[in-house]
Order: sequence, then structure tokens, then C-alpha cells
Amino acid sequence: MKNIAPQKVEKEKIVAEKLNGRFAMLGFIALVGAYLTTGQIIPGFI
Repeated sequence: MKNIAPQKVEKEKIVAEKLNGRFAMLGFIALVGAYLTTGQIIPGFI
């Protein structure tokens, strides 16, 4: 078994991942809102 030293994560990567998660949540809320108001998953198609 190898002894692996703990990896230090750069602050920029942590900020980028948090920002990515927040944009994903915003997109999901927009998707649900569009579905509730129009009844279509992708408004404008079909």
C-alpha cells in the first residue's frame, strides 16, 4: 500500500467548482420554471 500525501487543492479550482454548481442549479430552476409555465421541456420545440 502506498503512502499518498494529501493533495492541496488550489483556491481557484474550489471557486470554479462552486460557481459551476450554482449555475447548474440556476439552469435547473429555469428548466422547471419553463416547464411549469409553458408545459414544454424545451420551449419553442414541438
